[in-house]
Amino acid sequence: MTPNRVMFWQIDHIWIFYVLAALSTVLFLGGMAVCVLVWKKSAGSRSVSFSADALKKMLLDVFLGRRLIEGHVAAGLMHLLIFWGFLVLFVGTSVLAIHHYVTSFLMGTPHLVFSLLMELAGLMLLSGIIWALIRRYVQRVPRLERRLEDALVPLWLLLMVLSGFILEGLRLSSQAPAWAAWSFVGWWLGGFFSPDSAEAFYPACWWIHTLLCLSFIALIPYTKLFHILGAPASIYFQSAAEPVLLGIEDGAGEFDLGDAILFDGCMRCGRCVASCPSAGAGEPFAPRDFVQAMRRTLWQEHSPVGDIRFMNRHEETQVDENFWYCTTCRACLEVCPVYGATFEVVTKKRMLAVEEGTQVPKLLNQTLEKLFKYNNPWESSKKKRGAWADDLEIPNLTKRGVEADLCYFVGCTTSFDDTAQRIAQSFSAVLKAAGVNFGILGKKEPCCGDIGRRVGELGLFEEQKEGCEKLFEKYGITEIVASSPHCFHTFKNEYPDAEFRARHYTQMLQKLMADGRLKFKDGIEAKVTYHDPCYLGRHNRIFDEPREVIGAIPGINLVEMPHHREDSLCCGGGGGRMWQDLQGDVKMSEVRIREAEATGAEIVITACPLCLIMLEDARKAAGFKEPFRVMDLNELVLQALQEKEVRDE
Repeated sequence: MTPNRVMFWQIDHIWIFYVLAALSTVLFLGGMAVCVLVWKKSAGSRSVSFSADALKKMLLDVFLGRRLIEGHVAAGLMHLLIFWGFLVLFVGTSVLAIHHYVTSFLMGTPHLVFSLLMELAGLMLLSGIIWALIRRYVQRVPRLERRLEDALVPLWLLLMVLSGFILEGLRLSSQAPAWAAWSFVGWWLGGFFSPDSAEAFYPACWWIHTLLCLSFIALIPYTKLFHILGAPASIYFQSAAEPVLLGIEDGAGEFDLGDAILFDGCMRCGRCVASCPSAGAGEPFAPRDFVQAMRRTLWQEHSPVGDIRFMNRHEETQVDENFWYCTTCRACLEVCPVYGATFEVVTKKRMLAVEEGTQVPKLLNQTLEKLFKYNNPWESSKKKRGAWADDLEIPNLTKRGVEADLCYFVGCTTSFDDTAQRIAQSFSAVLKAAGVNFGILGKKEPCCGDIGRRVGELGLFEEQKEGCEKLFEKYGITEIVASSPHCFHTFKNEYPDAEFRARHYTQMLQKLMADGRLKFKDGIEAKVTYHDPCYLGRHNRIFDEPREVIGAIPGINLVEMPHHREDSLCCGGGGGRMWQDLQGDVKMSEVRIREAEATGAEIVITACPLCLIMLEDARKAAGFKEPFRVMDLNELVLQALQEKEVRDE
């Protein structure tokens, strides 16, 4: 007898199946229609067009799990087992439908191969589900939540797979075909039933399995399972959509299509929570909670029936003031499987808060007033901005007749803070030693607008941006090097029509070294570790330049901290946090300085004024004394150039 499969064997009243299938389809499509409606109402000004590169990226991430496996191999493999197991079983069911309704082709060898593949897919799905349950409820991975929905969804899948295997076992036990061993799992399970009992139980098991599968499909838009569709959409959109410069383009600052897709595509995997420095410091902010709260808010505003995620429908939807804890460090985007830039959504929320005049911390309001009046967040004066250079004989580019090849943009923090002024003084000395023709803007140097941009005061940001551009144009400045990664990032990425080139000083040092203008002879005998500033590293991918400079100094032994490069820990000073009074279980800077001290390094090197201040304060608070110290990269370079031994401050 030719191997084959009889559809609807022993099943009566088939019309009930078609009614249930139609109902399942209607529920699925109805939920999808509401999702599309919410997305359409959230579209805003962003547009998306076809992109072959975005499609390729989406397909590779979805089918190969590239993003899921990065840094989380176990979780990625578990997800791939579930994904491929479910996909093959779904495709297999569709193939069966074609075989039954269109043309019969699963006969003989094709049927045997089909049976084997379906068994293997079922085992993949089964092992993936069990692995997922073990990770969540036995190993209790900290980043994973344990809500009712988190248990019901995998258990539902588990029942679907088990009932499918049992159903196959009952059929094989009753029919006893010669090719039964090709469905090896079902064949094994069939051994537990007599042919008569298998035939009697088969119809009830078939209906149970059918109800489980059809209801599963119907519930996809109404549960976290929607990420099956939302995640690929988010991956594609984030790659294909036109970028928006918040505060520059019309409609920027409002939630848009990309945000809505991200909110719905979020699986609540918690990778962002595990990498978030605020959550890690025990502060009342976590990217996942923010995204979920924003999702419910958006659905309540745009959906005619409210939030259709019925298992979470009555959860708290208010987004409180905790979004001010976000450091905008980009760590969440670095690990998010659907490329969710939660920190940018936080900035949009801050824009709305500033615009409405609500939920803005008092201390931050005072800082914004200083920025508006005095063009800096530190001093109630503009005159002290260039005071750090009074005795250094540095050319002032705002004076008549003074010209230079390079403008050193010092920045607010480096100009006014006593600790950060070490950066400006050292860098100026290094430039002089390398024979660079440079100058500064002195007390006329404006704020680049970074602080206003990070905290959502876009009107102030636009005003400061225009002020910078006019000043640079007035004095013919086309080459800028900045002390702060924040200034550098703002100039490079948020001045779209800039007629000048901006670099960070680490890039300048590396170039001077490559050109042979910066040479180290005797060097320094010291063990050091390097802290990657968020806006230099994660935001602008400048990881190698500072390490090349450090590595070129003779005698230096560079050791890396466990968290470095893309995985670096934030110091806690970014995102406007330097000018707020925020409390957690522990300060982020203390977590970082303890990690640095544990490497056995004598010196912690950084390349950001905020990081320098935060880490120096943390060193003192932790009680770490000399010879353990925090230095800016310029200080280390200058010390090596002067051929001096490392000495106590």
